[in-house]
Amino acid sequence: MTSLEEIRAVRLEKLNILKQKGINPYPAKVPRDFDIAVLKGDFDRYEREAVAVSVAGRVMVIRGQGSILFVVLFDGTERIQVIIKKDSLPEDVFSLFVDAVDIGDFISVTGVPIMSKTGEQSVMMDSWVIATKTLLPLPDKWAGLQDVEERYRKRYLDLLMNRDLHDLLERKSKFWDVTRTFMKERGFLEVETPTLETTTGGAEATPFKTHHNDYDLDVYLRISVGELWQKRLMSAGFSKTFEIGRVYRNEGTSPEHAQEFTNMEFYWSFADYTDGMKLVRDLYITIARDVFGATKFTSRGHTFDLADEWQQIDYCEEILKQTGIDVRVASETDMAHKAEELGIAYEGSNKERLTDTLWKYCRKNISGPAFLINHPVLVAPLAKSISGTPVVQMFQPIIAGSEVGRGYSELNDPIDQRERFEVQQKLIDAGDTEAMMADYEFVEMLEHGMPPTCGFGFGERLFAILADKPLRELQTFPLMRPKQE
Repeated sequence: MTSLEEIRAVRLEKLNILKQKGINPYPAKVPRDFDIAVLKGDFDRYEREAVAVSVAGRVMVIRGQGSILFVVLFDGTERIQVIIKKDSLPEDVFSLFVDAVDIGDFISVTGVPIMSKTGEQSVMMDSWVIATKTLLPLPDKWAGLQDVEERYRKRYLDLLMNRDLHDLLERKSKFWDVTRTFMKERGFLEVETPTLETTTGGAEATPFKTHHNDYDLDVYLRISVGELWQKRLMSAGFSKTFEIGRVYRNEGTSPEHAQEFTNMEFYWSFADYTDGMKLVRDLYITIARDVFGATKFTSRGHTFDLADEWQQIDYCEEILKQTGIDVRVASETDMAHKAEELGIAYEGSNKERLTDTLWKYCRKNISGPAFLINHPVLVAPLAKSISGTPVVQMFQPIIAGSEVGRGYSELNDPIDQRERFEVQQKLIDAGDTEAMMADYEFVEMLEHGMPPTCGFGFGERLFAILADKPLRELQTFPLMRPKQE
């Protein structure tokens, strides 16, 4: 088997052939009239006109030998066959192609569009120029990149050779386009909020910490898409805002978790969590239909139809039904014993962490679509309470055993908010790295007044579930440890 070093040596010789003939193997520009997709989309007209056109792309296939070659070019939009006939070209043009071009090279081809004898749209080559000479080969088109780490490390090759993955990333872009259009059509203003914060807010997660040299100040990468900032905009008189942006959480990697990902959050003044549930159901159905062309999915062992009625599931009652533990009255010791009995790994022994651990065990059994409601105050420090009860006006869409969003009737009572921040601070002081940091400037804003508001956020986990893929597989360039030389 030929080694990569041997292949590279042969390609370097071909590079020198081009240079010796005075040809620049890496020109800044080559002849190209349009995308290959444009040519193929109106091929009949171009064939009738019988006028030479120029297309450029990467050589994906070279077939044939002797007097005729068939080459497949791919430019990122489409593929097209190029026919190269020795007897219709100057000898030096044909021989240079044979001597210098490899699969993987980028070339520009000029020729007349024709339909081949087998009925394939093609270009009959009159001339060609090199666009980029490659020194290393593409992966085998059948085997591809088999090692997962190699696939993620050489993602550019994985995307080139794996058309399904290429299409999924294009679909992921459409996922956010549909979301953005949906929100704007309903009067929400797209905003930008800080990604560097002195206190993180809007979620419970361990943040990444860095240092601001100019201010000589430790800051954090945000863990939500500007929740406390967008609420400030509600106080400032904006009625509907949303942001799509990157979020950073210093936590473990799993099929549902990554350290860097995209979320969308919206805030809607004079609306409550019941309004939010209606809007979110419509949003998810729109995404499903416009991006996937369906509302019924099978994912992670669950089957669900987003167009069905969405069941409302009571947080504490569902844990009681599945585990026999009433988290409203159970002690930390009883909850820890139940987690151990169920074989659930957990971190932290405070009631908030144990409650969340038991819920995460239960949610895996729910296919949905459903809204989880009536969360205890302890697990939702930013949500408005339901009057006269120990639970809050919060909702979480549940599909395929996973939470795919979180929304509240936002807490706007500054006294209540201060008290809840103080509870969170005690958790931090006790060693809970995921508890929410207190932001007393936010409390000051609430004292100036924020209208009743519904807030909601969701991320690319929803896309991963609808695509039935692990979240890491759908990241364009997953984080990798540096390669050891």
